[in-house]
Amino acid sequence: MSEKTLDGLLYCQLITSGTANLSIHAEEVNNLNVFPIPDGDTGSNMLLTMTGGKNAIVSEKNISKAAGIIASGMLLGARGNSGVILSQFFDGIAAGFGDLECADVVQFGIACREGVKHAYEAVMTPVEGTILTVVKDATEYACSIPANTILAFIENFIAEAKLSLERTPNLLPVLKKAGVVDSGGAGLIYIMEGMRQFLKGEKISANNDLTQSQHGGDIGNQAKGLDLNKFTSDSVLEFGYCTEVLLRLQNAKCDVENFSVETIKDYLGTIGNSIVAFKTGSIIKIHVHTKTPGKVFDFCQQYGEFLTVKVENMSLQHNNLDEEEFAKPKNKENAEPKKYAVVSVATGAGIQQMFKDHGTDVIIDGGQSMNPSAEDFIKAFKEANAETIFVFPNNGNVILAAKQAAKLFNDSRIEVIETKTIGQGYAGLTMLDTTSNDIQQILDDINMAIEGVDTYLVSHCVRDAEMDGKQLHAGDYIGFLDKKILVASNDRKKTAFQTVEGIDFTDHEVCILIRGVDSTSYEEEEVRNYLMLKHPGIEVYEIDGGQDIYSYIFIVE
Repeated sequence: MSEKTLDGLLYCQLITSGTANLSIHAEEVNNLNVFPIPDGDTGSNMLLTMTGGKNAIVSEKNISKAAGIIASGMLLGARGNSGVILSQFFDGIAAGFGDLECADVVQFGIACREGVKHAYEAVMTPVEGTILTVVKDATEYACSIPANTILAFIENFIAEAKLSLERTPNLLPVLKKAGVVDSGGAGLIYIMEGMRQFLKGEKISANNDLTQSQHGGDIGNQAKGLDLNKFTSDSVLEFGYCTEVLLRLQNAKCDVENFSVETIKDYLGTIGNSIVAFKTGSIIKIHVHTKTPGKVFDFCQQYGEFLTVKVENMSLQHNNLDEEEFAKPKNKENAEPKKYAVVSVATGAGIQQMFKDHGTDVIIDGGQSMNPSAEDFIKAFKEANAETIFVFPNNGNVILAAKQAAKLFNDSRIEVIETKTIGQGYAGLTMLDTTSNDIQQILDDINMAIEGVDTYLVSHCVRDAEMDGKQLHAGDYIGFLDKKILVASNDRKKTAFQTVEGIDFTDHEVCILIRGVDSTSYEEEEVRNYLMLKHPGIEVYEIDGGQDIYSYIFIVE
C-alpha cells in the first residue's frame, strides 16, 4: 500500500497484523532466554500484551480515538517487563497523536517519539541493550530519513531496529555472556514486520492457542482443557458464571464524559460478587461472578453497546473456587474497606499457603513463566478492599506490571514492594508490622528484611551453554544464586547437595527448604539431612511447595 496518511481503521489493521506475526514467532522470542532455565516468556508476554490491544479494537476512523482504545487494552493486558514497556510505547504513540483525525508520516514519527519517551519513563532505571534501545534507535532513524509513505517509514524503522538488535550484546554484557540478543527487541521487530506485511498486501495467519481460543472454532477446541464432567445434563448451577464485558458508552444513551462507573457497580452488587468495574475514556471494563449474566447485559446496554463479551461456567474453570462464595450474605466489595491488606504473587499450592499463613489477603497465581497482567493486579486490589495495599510481586519480571496497575488504580494507596524472589517476599512479609500506622516506617522495615535474605535455586538447563566458567548441557540440573551459577550436574540430588555446600550461612541461621513438583518427599528428606550435616546448628523448615521450574528453593535468612 502507498498510504501517505494513517487513520484509525488502518492503524487497527496494523495492530492486528503485527499481533498475528508475533504469534507465529512468540516461541522463538521465548527461546532468546538469557538464563538457561525453562522460564523464557518474553514472547508470550508481548503477545498477550498485543492481544489486549487487539481485542479492544472497534471500528473507529479517528486515529487518536483508535490508538487510545488500543493503548488502554494493552495497558491492562501488559505483563512482564517487555510487555509493560511495549504497552507504554503504544500508549505514548496514542498520546502523540493528540487530537488528530489522521496522521501523515511526519506526525506518525512524532507520535513514535512520544512512545519512546513513555517507554523510558516506565522504567525507574532504564537499561540500554534492551527493547528500550531498539525502539529508541529505530524511531530516531526512521524519523531522520525522509519517507513519503507509512510503509517507507516502517521499513526504515525495521532496518535500524535489526541493526540495533545486533548491537544489544555489546551494550548488555549478560546478553553477550549468554550468546543471545535481547528478546524484547526481537519481539518488537516481529510486530513491525507484521505491520509491513499488511501494508505490502501480504496476509498473515495467526498461529497461537490464545488467539484460537478467543475466536471460537469447533466445540472440541472451545472445550480444550475443560473437565466437562464437572457440569453434566443433570447438574445444577452452583457457582454461576464468570462474566466479563467491555462496554462502550454511547452519547445517545448517557452523558459519556460524566458517567459514573458506580452506577454499574451498585447494580452488579445486587446480582453477584467479585466485582471489578473501571472506566477508561468511554470504555468500561466489567468483571462479575453471577448466576444471571443476562441481567448484566440488559442493565449495561442502557448506557452503551458491547465491544466484547465473555461468559464462563465457573464449575469448569481450572482455578480453585470458593464453594461458599454465593452463600455470602454481602458482597465483599460493598463492605467497609479495612485499613491494610496484602497482595502477593506466588505459584504452587504450598508456597501460596505459606504466604496466606503469613498474612497475605489475596494471592495472584503466577510468577516465573506465568507473569500476571496489570488487570490481574487490579482485580486483586479490588478484592483486597483496603485503604492501603502492600504488594509483593516476588519476581523481577512482575514488578513493572504491578506498578502499572498501581497507577491505573485509584481506590486505594498501593505500595509495591520490589521483591524479586519468593525468598524476599517471604522475608518482607514476616516483617510486616502495621501497628505504627507509619507507612514509611513499615516500608523501611520490610526493605531491611529483604536485604537480609538469600534465595538459592535448583532448576534444569534447557540448552547447552557456558556460563560462570561452567559447561552446561541441556537436561543438566543447575544450582544458582542471583543468576550466578554455582554448580551443575546431570543428577538432581547431587546438584541439590552441591548447592547446599555452597550456601553461605555466615549471617544466617534459618533455612526454609521448599520442594518442587519434580522432586520426591524421600529425596527432600535426604537433602534436609545433608543440609543439617553440612551446616550444623541451623534451623530447617520444610515445605512441599508444589512449584514448577524449580526442583528446590532454599530461603536463607
